[in-house]
Amino acid sequence: MAIHPIEYRYGTDEMKFVWSEANRLEKIMKVEAALARAEADIGMIPKEAADIIEASIGSVELERVKEIEDEIHHDMMAVVVAISEKCEEDADKWVHFGATSNDMLDTATGLQLKEAVKVLEDKIRKLLDVLLLQAETHKRLVCAGRTHGQIGVPTTYGLRFAIWASEVARHIERLEQLKPRLIVGQMTGAVGTQAAFGKDGIEIQKRVMQYLEIGSVDVSNQIIQRDRHAEFVMWMANTVTTLDKIGVEIRTLQRSEIAEVEERFRKKQVGSSTMPHKRNPIKSEQICGLARIVRAMIEPELQNNTLWDERDLTNSSCERIVFPEACVLTDHIIKLAIGVIENLRFYPENIRRNLDLLRGLNMGEAVMIELAKRGVGRQEAHELVRSSAMEAHETGKHFKDILLANPNVANYLSEDDIINLVDPDRYIGTAVEQVEAVVAKLKRN
Repeated sequence: MAIHPIEYRYGTDEMKFVWSEANRLEKIMKVEAALARAEADIGMIPKEAADIIEASIGSVELERVKEIEDEIHHDMMAVVVAISEKCEEDADKWVHFGATSNDMLDTATGLQLKEAVKVLEDKIRKLLDVLLLQAETHKRLVCAGRTHGQIGVPTTYGLRFAIWASEVARHIERLEQLKPRLIVGQMTGAVGTQAAFGKDGIEIQKRVMQYLEIGSVDVSNQIIQRDRHAEFVMWMANTVTTLDKIGVEIRTLQRSEIAEVEERFRKKQVGSSTMPHKRNPIKSEQICGLARIVRAMIEPELQNNTLWDERDLTNSSCERIVFPEACVLTDHIIKLAIGVIENLRFYPENIRRNLDLLRGLNMGEAVMIELAKRGVGRQEAHELVRSSAMEAHETGKHFKDILLANPNVANYLSEDDIINLVDPDRYIGTAVEQVEAVVAKLKRN
Protein backbone atom coordinates (compact mmCIF):
# COMPACT_ATOMS: atom_id res chain seq x y z
CA MET A 1 0.00 0.00 0.00
CA ALA A 2 1.53 3.30 -1.11
CA ILE A 3 1.49 5.98 1.58
CA HIS A 4 4.05 8.66 0.76
CA PRO A 5 3.29 10.84 -2.31
CA ILE A 6 6.85 10.20 -3.53
CA GLU A 7 5.72 6.62 -4.10
CA TYR A 8 2.93 7.51 -6.48
CA ARG A 9 2.91 11.23 -7.31
CA TYR A 10 6.27 13.00 -7.18
CA GLY A 11 9.74 12.19 -8.43
CA THR A 12 11.52 10.65 -11.40
CA ASP A 13 12.29 6.95 -11.70
CA GLU A 14 16.02 7.63 -12.03
CA MET A 15 16.28 9.53 -8.75
CA LYS A 16 13.97 7.13 -6.93
CA PHE A 17 16.21 4.26 -8.01
CA VAL A 18 19.27 6.00 -6.54
CA TRP A 19 17.64 5.85 -3.10
CA SER A 20 15.94 2.47 -3.48
CA GLU A 21 16.62 -0.40 -1.09
CA ALA A 22 18.07 -2.45 -3.92
CA ASN A 23 20.56 0.23 -4.94
CA ARG A 24 21.48 0.92 -1.33
CA LEU A 25 22.31 -2.75 -0.79
CA GLU A 26 24.25 -2.92 -4.04
CA LYS A 27 26.36 0.06 -2.98
CA ILE A 28 27.08 -1.37 0.48
CA MET A 29 28.19 -4.67 -1.05
CA LYS A 30 30.32 -2.81 -3.57
CA VAL A 31 32.14 -1.17 -0.67
CA GLU A 32 32.61 -4.54 1.03
CA ALA A 33 34.15 -5.92 -2.16
CA ALA A 34 36.43 -2.89 -2.53
CA LEU A 35 37.60 -3.32 1.06
CA ALA A 36 38.43 -6.97 0.45
CA ARG A 37 40.37 -6.11 -2.69
CA ALA A 38 42.33 -3.37 -0.91
CA GLU A 39 43.16 -5.69 1.98
CA ALA A 40 44.25 -8.41 -0.43
CA ASP A 41 46.48 -5.91 -2.25
CA ILE A 42 48.56 -5.36 0.87
CA GLY A 43 48.47 -8.98 2.00
CA MET A 44 46.11 -8.56 4.93
CA ILE A 45 43.70 -11.19 3.59
CA PRO A 46 44.16 -13.91 0.92
CA LYS A 47 43.58 -12.76 -2.64
CA GLU A 48 41.40 -15.82 -3.21
CA ALA A 49 39.14 -14.70 -0.38
CA ALA A 50 38.77 -11.24 -1.92
CA ASP A 51 37.87 -12.81 -5.27
CA ILE A 52 35.24 -15.02 -3.64
CA ILE A 53 33.75 -12.10 -1.67
CA GLU A 54 33.51 -9.99 -4.81
CA ALA A 55 31.92 -12.85 -6.76
CA SER A 56 29.48 -13.63 -3.98
CA ILE A 57 27.81 -10.25 -3.63
CA GLY A 58 25.93 -10.66 -6.88
CA SER A 59 23.89 -13.52 -5.45
CA VAL A 60 22.90 -11.80 -2.19
CA GLU A 61 19.18 -11.09 -2.15
CA LEU A 62 17.52 -8.15 -0.45
CA GLU A 63 14.81 -10.33 1.07
CA ARG A 64 17.41 -12.51 2.76
CA VAL A 65 19.13 -9.44 4.22
CA LYS A 66 15.78 -8.31 5.64
CA GLU A 67 15.15 -11.73 7.16
CA ILE A 68 18.48 -11.64 8.93
CA GLU A 69 17.91 -8.09 10.16
CA ASP A 70 14.55 -9.14 11.61
CA GLU A 71 16.44 -11.73 13.65
CA ILE A 72 19.50 -9.77 14.78
CA HIS A 73 18.20 -6.16 14.64
CA HIS A 74 21.32 -4.72 13.00
CA ASP A 75 21.10 -3.58 9.39
CA MET A 76 24.79 -3.63 8.51
CA MET A 77 25.55 -6.93 10.22
CA ALA A 78 22.64 -8.42 8.32
CA VAL A 79 24.44 -7.59 5.07
CA VAL A 80 27.70 -9.06 6.39
CA VAL A 81 25.96 -12.30 7.34
CA ALA A 82 24.15 -12.47 3.99
CA ILE A 83 27.42 -12.07 2.07
CA SER A 84 29.16 -14.59 4.32
CA GLU A 85 26.45 -17.16 3.61
CA LYS A 86 27.33 -16.98 -0.08
CA CYS A 87 31.08 -17.33 0.39
CA GLU A 88 32.92 -20.62 0.03
CA GLU A 89 36.36 -21.93 1.06
CA ASP A 90 36.48 -20.02 4.36
CA ALA A 91 36.33 -16.65 2.61
CA ASP A 92 33.40 -15.70 4.86
CA LYS A 93 35.74 -15.01 7.77
CA TRP A 94 37.33 -12.13 5.84
CA VAL A 95 34.10 -10.28 5.05
CA HIS A 96 34.03 -6.82 6.67
CA PHE A 97 37.46 -7.45 8.17
CA GLY A 98 38.65 -4.50 10.32
CA ALA A 99 35.77 -2.25 9.36
CA THR A 100 32.96 -0.70 11.35
CA SER A 101 29.38 -0.39 10.12
CA ASN A 102 29.62 3.23 9.07
CA ASP A 103 32.69 2.61 6.97
CA MET A 104 30.30 0.73 4.73
CA LEU A 105 27.18 2.81 5.27
CA ASP A 106 28.71 6.26 4.88
CA THR A 107 30.85 5.22 1.94
CA ALA A 108 27.80 3.67 0.29
CA THR A 109 26.01 6.97 0.88
CA GLY A 110 28.90 8.68 -0.90
CA LEU A 111 28.30 6.43 -3.90
CA GLN A 112 24.58 7.18 -3.85
CA LEU A 113 25.25 10.89 -3.58
CA LYS A 114 27.54 10.66 -6.59
CA GLU A 115 24.66 9.20 -8.60
CA ALA A 116 22.15 11.70 -7.20
CA VAL A 117 24.38 14.64 -8.08
CA LYS A 118 24.74 13.37 -11.65
CA VAL A 119 20.95 13.22 -12.03
CA LEU A 120 20.58 16.72 -10.63
CA GLU A 121 23.44 18.10 -12.73
CA ASP A 122 21.94 16.88 -15.98
CA LYS A 123 18.59 18.46 -15.21
CA ILE A 124 19.81 21.78 -13.86
CA ARG A 125 22.00 22.25 -16.92
CA LYS A 126 18.95 21.61 -19.09
CA LEU A 127 17.09 24.18 -17.01
CA LEU A 128 19.86 26.70 -17.65
CA ASP A 129 19.62 26.06 -21.39
CA VAL A 130 15.86 26.66 -21.33
CA LEU A 131 16.23 29.91 -19.39
CA LEU A 132 18.91 31.17 -21.76
CA LEU A 133 16.76 30.36 -24.77
CA GLN A 134 13.85 32.35 -23.31
CA ALA A 135 16.21 35.21 -22.45
CA GLU A 136 17.56 35.35 -25.99
CA THR A 137 14.15 34.96 -27.60
CA HIS A 138 12.53 37.73 -25.55
CA LYS A 139 15.45 40.10 -25.06
CA ARG A 140 13.57 42.91 -26.85
CA LEU A 141 10.11 42.18 -25.44
CA VAL A 142 9.52 45.32 -23.38
CA CYS A 143 7.25 44.95 -20.37
CA ALA A 144 6.30 46.71 -17.17
CA GLY A 145 8.83 46.39 -14.40
CA ARG A 146 7.28 46.18 -10.95
CA THR A 147 8.44 47.04 -7.46
CA HIS A 148 6.32 46.64 -4.32
CA GLY A 149 3.62 45.18 -6.55
CA GLN A 150 3.37 48.48 -8.43
CA ILE A 151 4.29 49.22 -12.03
CA GLY A 152 7.67 50.91 -12.34
CA VAL A 153 9.92 51.75 -15.28
CA PRO A 154 10.05 49.34 -18.22
CA THR A 155 12.18 46.22 -18.35
CA THR A 156 12.27 43.29 -20.76
CA TYR A 157 11.25 39.69 -20.41
CA GLY A 158 14.66 38.74 -21.69
CA LEU A 159 16.31 40.48 -18.74
CA ARG A 160 14.08 38.62 -16.30
CA PHE A 161 15.06 35.27 -17.77
CA ALA A 162 18.73 36.28 -17.91
CA ILE A 163 18.68 37.13 -14.20
CA TRP A 164 17.18 33.73 -13.40
CA ALA A 165 19.67 32.00 -15.72
CA SER A 166 22.57 33.72 -14.00
CA GLU A 167 21.28 32.56 -10.62
CA VAL A 168 20.89 28.98 -11.81
CA ALA A 169 24.41 29.11 -13.24
CA ARG A 170 25.69 30.03 -9.78
CA HIS A 171 23.93 26.98 -8.36
CA ILE A 172 25.71 24.84 -10.95
CA GLU A 173 29.01 26.41 -9.93
CA ARG A 174 28.27 25.79 -6.24
CA LEU A 175 27.43 22.16 -6.94
CA GLU A 176 30.69 21.68 -8.79
CA GLN A 177 32.57 23.20 -5.88
CA LEU A 178 30.91 21.08 -3.20
CA LYS A 179 31.24 17.73 -4.99
CA PRO A 180 34.78 17.03 -3.73
CA ARG A 181 33.60 17.68 -0.17
CA LEU A 182 30.42 15.64 -0.54
CA ILE A 183 31.33 12.59 -2.60
CA VAL A 184 33.72 10.89 -0.21
CA GLY A 185 34.07 7.68 1.72
CA GLN A 186 35.95 6.48 4.78
CA MET A 187 37.58 3.32 6.04
CA THR A 188 38.59 4.31 9.56
CA GLY A 189 37.18 1.61 11.83
CA ALA A 190 35.67 2.12 15.26
CA VAL A 191 36.01 5.74 16.48
CA GLY A 192 38.25 6.59 13.53
CA THR A 193 41.67 5.37 14.65
CA GLN A 194 42.01 2.58 12.04
CA ALA A 195 43.40 0.42 14.86
CA ALA A 196 41.86 -2.78 13.45
CA PHE A 197 43.67 -2.17 10.16
CA GLY A 198 47.00 -1.68 11.88
CA LYS A 199 49.77 0.30 10.23
CA ASP A 200 48.19 -0.10 6.79
CA GLY A 201 44.95 1.72 7.63
CA ILE A 202 45.71 4.85 5.63
CA GLU A 203 46.73 2.82 2.58
CA ILE A 204 43.64 0.63 2.82
CA GLN A 205 41.36 3.66 2.87
CA LYS A 206 43.18 5.17 -0.08
CA ARG A 207 42.90 2.00 -2.15
CA VAL A 208 39.23 1.41 -1.32
CA MET A 209 38.27 4.89 -2.51
CA GLN A 210 40.36 4.48 -5.64
CA TYR A 211 38.48 1.30 -6.46
CA LEU A 212 35.17 3.08 -5.83
CA GLU A 213 36.26 6.21 -7.74
CA ILE A 214 35.25 8.65 -5.02
CA GLY A 215 37.17 10.97 -2.72
CA SER A 216 38.53 10.07 0.69
CA VAL A 217 38.15 11.84 4.00
CA ASP A 218 41.29 13.20 5.59
CA VAL A 219 40.13 12.25 9.07
CA SER A 220 36.89 11.13 10.68
CA ASN A 221 35.69 9.46 13.84
CA GLN A 222 33.24 6.61 13.40
CA ILE A 223 31.26 8.53 10.80
CA ILE A 224 31.86 11.04 8.04
CA GLN A 225 31.16 14.48 9.49
CA ARG A 226 27.76 15.81 8.49
CA ASP A 227 28.83 19.34 7.60
CA ARG A 228 29.42 17.84 4.15
CA HIS A 229 25.89 16.56 3.80
CA ALA A 230 24.37 19.67 5.35
CA GLU A 231 26.08 21.75 2.68
CA PHE A 232 24.44 19.62 0.00
CA VAL A 233 21.00 19.85 1.59
CA MET A 234 21.42 23.61 1.81
CA TRP A 235 22.43 23.63 -1.85
CA MET A 236 19.21 21.85 -2.74
CA ALA A 237 17.20 24.26 -0.60
CA ASN A 238 18.91 27.24 -2.24
CA THR A 239 18.28 25.84 -5.71
CA VAL A 240 14.59 25.10 -5.21
CA THR A 241 14.15 28.53 -3.64
CA THR A 242 15.27 30.08 -6.92
CA LEU A 243 12.64 27.99 -8.67
CA ASP A 244 10.12 28.94 -6.00
CA LYS A 245 10.86 32.58 -6.84
CA ILE A 246 10.37 31.93 -10.54
CA GLY A 247 7.15 30.07 -9.79
CA VAL A 248 5.81 32.97 -7.73
CA GLU A 249 6.56 35.37 -10.59
CA ILE A 250 4.85 33.17 -13.16
CA ARG A 251 1.82 32.78 -10.92
CA THR A 252 1.68 36.55 -10.47
CA LEU A 253 1.96 37.23 -14.18
CA GLN A 254 -0.77 34.67 -14.87
CA ARG A 255 -3.31 36.47 -12.66
CA SER A 256 -6.46 37.28 -14.61
CA GLU A 257 -5.88 41.01 -14.12
CA ILE A 258 -2.31 40.80 -15.49
CA ALA A 259 -2.42 37.80 -17.87
CA GLU A 260 0.96 38.37 -19.50
CA VAL A 261 2.13 34.76 -19.47
CA GLU A 262 0.50 31.40 -18.90
CA GLU A 263 1.58 27.89 -18.12
CA ARG A 264 0.91 25.34 -20.81
CA PHE A 265 -2.74 24.29 -20.64
CA ARG A 266 -3.49 21.06 -22.45
CA LYS A 267 -6.51 20.56 -24.66
CA LYS A 268 -8.38 18.31 -22.22
CA GLN A 269 -6.95 19.75 -19.02
CA VAL A 270 -9.42 20.69 -16.29
CA GLY A 271 -8.80 23.77 -14.18
CA SER A 272 -11.53 23.37 -11.58
CA SER A 273 -14.14 20.82 -10.61
CA THR A 274 -16.78 23.55 -10.34
CA MET A 275 -15.48 26.50 -12.40
CA PRO A 276 -15.01 25.20 -15.94
CA HIS A 277 -13.29 28.36 -17.16
CA LYS A 278 -10.29 28.08 -14.84
CA ARG A 279 -6.72 27.81 -16.22
CA ASN A 280 -4.68 27.52 -13.05
CA PRO A 281 -0.84 27.65 -12.77
CA ILE A 282 -0.78 24.29 -11.00
CA LYS A 283 2.79 23.32 -11.92
CA SER A 284 4.23 26.56 -10.60
CA GLU A 285 2.14 26.14 -7.47
CA GLN A 286 3.52 22.64 -7.03
CA ILE A 287 7.06 23.99 -7.36
CA CYS A 288 6.38 26.57 -4.66
CA GLY A 289 4.72 24.07 -2.35
CA LEU A 290 7.36 21.35 -2.58
CA ALA A 291 10.18 23.88 -2.20
CA ARG A 292 8.94 24.42 1.36
CA ILE A 293 9.53 20.75 2.13
CA VAL A 294 13.08 20.79 0.81
CA ARG A 295 13.90 23.93 2.79
CA ALA A 296 12.52 22.24 5.89
CA MET A 297 15.26 19.60 5.58
CA ILE A 298 18.04 22.07 6.42
CA GLU A 299 17.66 22.10 10.18
CA PRO A 300 17.48 18.34 10.72
CA GLU A 301 20.58 17.82 8.60
CA LEU A 302 22.46 20.54 10.45
CA GLN A 303 21.51 18.84 13.71
CA ASN A 304 22.80 15.54 12.35
CA ASN A 305 26.27 17.00 12.77
CA THR A 306 25.86 17.49 16.53
CA LEU A 307 26.28 13.92 17.76
CA TRP A 308 27.53 12.53 21.06
CA ASP A 309 31.28 12.02 21.32
CA GLU A 310 32.62 9.96 18.39
CA ARG A 311 29.10 9.12 17.27
CA ASP A 312 25.56 8.15 18.12
CA LEU A 313 22.70 6.90 15.99
CA THR A 314 20.40 9.93 15.91
CA ASN A 315 21.52 10.94 12.45
CA SER A 316 20.75 7.57 10.90
CA SER A 317 16.97 7.46 11.14
CA CYS A 318 16.76 11.13 10.23
CA GLU A 319 18.88 10.77 7.10
CA ARG A 320 16.89 7.79 5.87
CA ILE A 321 14.20 10.42 5.28
CA VAL A 322 16.22 13.58 4.55
CA PHE A 323 18.47 12.27 1.78
CA PRO A 324 15.85 10.50 -0.36
CA GLU A 325 13.12 13.10 0.14
CA ALA A 326 15.32 16.13 -0.47
CA CYS A 327 16.95 14.59 -3.56
CA VAL A 328 13.74 13.19 -5.06
CA LEU A 329 11.79 16.40 -4.52
CA THR A 330 14.60 18.67 -5.74
CA ASP A 331 14.94 16.58 -8.89
CA HIS A 332 11.16 16.67 -9.34
CA ILE A 333 11.02 20.45 -8.88
CA ILE A 334 13.78 21.06 -11.42
CA LYS A 335 11.99 18.84 -13.93
CA LEU A 336 8.74 20.72 -13.34
CA ALA A 337 10.49 24.06 -13.81
CA ILE A 338 11.99 22.95 -17.13
CA GLY A 339 8.54 22.02 -18.42
CA VAL A 340 6.88 25.20 -17.18
CA ILE A 341 9.50 27.59 -18.55
CA GLU A 342 9.98 25.74 -21.83
CA ASN A 343 6.24 25.83 -22.58
CA LEU A 344 5.29 29.29 -21.33
CA ARG A 345 2.74 31.08 -23.44
CA PHE A 346 3.19 34.84 -23.82
CA TYR A 347 0.40 37.36 -24.47
CA PRO A 348 2.05 40.38 -26.16
CA GLU A 349 -1.18 42.37 -26.29
CA ASN A 350 -1.59 42.11 -22.51
CA ILE A 351 2.08 42.89 -21.95
CA ARG A 352 1.64 46.12 -23.95
CA ARG A 353 -1.65 46.92 -22.22
CA ASN A 354 -0.02 46.70 -18.80
CA LEU A 355 2.98 48.67 -19.97
CA ASP A 356 0.65 51.50 -20.95
CA LEU A 357 -1.75 51.04 -18.03
CA LEU A 358 -0.53 54.08 -16.08
CA ARG A 359 -0.90 56.37 -19.08
CA GLY A 360 2.74 57.37 -19.09
CA LEU A 361 3.20 57.77 -15.32
CA ASN A 362 5.74 54.94 -15.18
CA MET A 363 8.04 57.06 -17.38
CA GLY A 364 8.55 59.72 -14.73
CA GLU A 365 12.16 58.71 -14.12
CA ALA A 366 13.03 59.24 -17.79
CA VAL A 367 11.58 62.75 -17.69
CA MET A 368 13.32 63.58 -14.40
CA ILE A 369 16.72 62.43 -15.66
CA GLU A 370 16.39 64.42 -18.88
CA LEU A 371 15.34 67.57 -17.01
CA ALA A 372 18.37 67.18 -14.73
CA LYS A 373 20.62 66.80 -17.75
CA ARG A 374 19.25 70.06 -19.19
CA GLY A 375 20.02 72.17 -16.18
CA VAL A 376 17.25 71.55 -13.67
CA GLY A 377 18.69 70.33 -10.37
CA ARG A 378 18.05 66.67 -9.68
CA GLN A 379 15.94 67.32 -6.57
CA GLU A 380 14.02 70.12 -8.28
CA ALA A 381 13.41 67.87 -11.28
CA HIS A 382 12.17 65.11 -8.98
CA GLU A 383 9.62 67.43 -7.35
CA LEU A 384 8.54 68.86 -10.70
CA VAL A 385 7.90 65.38 -12.10
CA ARG A 386 6.35 64.11 -8.85
CA SER A 387 3.82 66.93 -8.69
CA SER A 388 2.96 66.44 -12.36
CA ALA A 389 2.55 62.72 -11.77
CA MET A 390 0.21 63.29 -8.84
CA GLU A 391 -1.88 65.64 -10.98
CA ALA A 392 -2.09 63.05 -13.73
CA HIS A 393 -3.07 60.44 -11.18
CA GLU A 394 -5.84 62.59 -9.73
CA THR A 395 -7.24 63.84 -13.04
CA GLY A 396 -6.86 60.63 -15.06
CA LYS A 397 -5.13 62.53 -17.83
CA HIS A 398 -2.18 61.13 -19.73
CA PHE A 399 1.11 62.08 -18.11
CA LYS A 400 2.30 63.49 -21.43
CA ASP A 401 -0.56 66.01 -21.50
CA ILE A 402 0.14 67.18 -17.96
CA LEU A 403 3.80 67.70 -18.83
CA LEU A 404 2.97 69.55 -22.02
CA ALA A 405 0.70 71.95 -20.08
CA ASN A 406 3.36 72.70 -17.46
CA PRO A 407 5.36 75.82 -18.37
CA ASN A 408 8.20 74.84 -16.04
CA VAL A 409 8.64 71.67 -18.07
CA ALA A 410 8.12 73.41 -21.41
CA ASN A 411 11.08 75.66 -20.65
CA TYR A 412 13.37 72.65 -21.00
CA LEU A 413 11.54 70.03 -23.08
CA SER A 414 9.82 70.28 -26.43
CA GLU A 415 6.68 68.36 -27.37
CA ASP A 416 8.77 65.85 -29.34
CA ASP A 417 11.10 65.48 -26.36
CA ILE A 418 8.20 64.64 -24.07
CA ILE A 419 6.61 62.22 -26.54
CA ASN A 420 9.91 60.38 -26.86
CA LEU A 421 10.53 60.38 -23.11
CA VAL A 422 7.21 58.72 -22.28
CA ASP A 423 7.79 56.00 -24.89
CA PRO A 424 8.66 52.85 -22.87
CA ASP A 425 10.42 51.21 -25.81
CA ARG A 426 13.04 53.96 -25.65
CA TYR A 427 13.82 53.44 -21.98
CA ILE A 428 15.26 49.99 -21.46
CA GLY A 429 18.87 51.07 -21.05
CA THR A 430 21.35 48.25 -21.64
CA ALA A 431 18.82 45.48 -21.04
CA VAL A 432 19.41 43.92 -24.46
CA GLU A 433 23.20 44.12 -24.13
CA GLN A 434 23.08 42.60 -20.64
CA VAL A 435 21.04 39.67 -21.91
CA GLU A 436 23.38 39.10 -24.83
CA ALA A 437 26.37 39.15 -22.48
CA VAL A 438 24.79 36.61 -20.12
CA VAL A 439 23.81 34.32 -22.97
CA ALA A 440 27.29 34.52 -24.50
CA LYS A 441 28.86 33.72 -21.13
CA LEU A 442 26.64 30.85 -20.10
CA LYS A 443 25.45 29.20 -23.29
CA ARG A 444 27.00 25.82 -23.90
CA ASN A 445 28.56 25.04 -27.27
